[in-house]
Amino acid sequence: MRPLPISILAAAVALLAAPAAHAHVVHTVAPGDTLWSISAQSNLTTRTVALYNGLTENSHVVIGTPIKIPSIAEGQAALRAAGIAPAGTTANVAPATASSAAPRPLGAYVVRPGDTLSGLAAQTGVPTAQMAYMNGLAPTAQLLIGTVMKLPSGAPAPAKASSPAPATRVVPTADPAATPTRLSAEQVKGLAAQHGAPASLAAAIAWQESGFNNAMVSSANARGVMQVMPGTWDWVNRNLAASPLDPQSATDNVRAGSLYLAQLLRQTGGDRRLAAAGYYQGLSSVRSRGMFDDTKRYVDNVLALSDRFGG
Repeated sequence: MRPLPISILAAAVALLAAPAAHAHVVHTVAPGDTLWSISAQSNLTTRTVALYNGLTENSHVVIGTPIKIPSIAEGQAALRAAGIAPAGTTANVAPATASSAAPRPLGAYVVRPGDTLSGLAAQTGVPTAQMAYMNGLAPTAQLLIGTVMKLPSGAPAPAKASSPAPATRVVPTADPAATPTRLSAEQVKGLAAQHGAPASLAAAIAWQESGFNNAMVSSANARGVMQVMPGTWDWVNRNLAASPLDPQSATDNVRAGSLYLAQLLRQTGGDRRLAAAGYYQGLSSVRSRGMFDDTKRYVDNVLALSDRFGG
């Protein structure tokens, strides 16, 4: 039998040694932690830990902040107080399944057999060249089955969208690159401030989008810490960047995302809610169609995170 990790033994000792009225232990959020992973490591449901800390189950946790891990009795009391576990019953404290507060990227599509770039463009109502540009493809490109693509937000679903998606995923070869680098919240905030974006808002978007992980590629073909689309990367380089940005650099990914966010804020008269919606849905879509439900959830999450990253 494998020995228990030192961290678990230490937590157990702390629980035994703590006074009965305050048996919880404090966990400081580390890189890669989520509310689910913290809860699972302590054999508690996400709901239990969230309620005990005054959070929702979909809350993101911020590196360096304390999370209180309750004892079983304290967890049950928190559930009963919320009306989830009636008095006298035993609350469920087994690990819950993982979930994410981040909505699925809008317009995510995986190429099926028979799909063509021109066909997808026609079905979703945009010029072929525009769809190609946004995804870092040539307008005459032959689409490989399994290619992840961004389609226009709110556009009609392609004809083959109801058929099973291929298991294989192909990411178009385009800038920016997804590289194995993680940044800290302070790095993201510093870069954002240097490029005209509110530090806390940029950090909130970066955490919501990737968890500060530059290796992230979304199911909608967005890449890096700020989940920048190839077309957005090219547009920022041509129109907003003072010098060429390095597509391999995590810091330049943040620079690109921050320059784009600052532009959205200028276009919206400094309206953070509208700018965050534009970052997710596309500002022209927000203005013409309003915020989709997923966009509203995304914006609510980002603004809540922004408060936790320093307002």
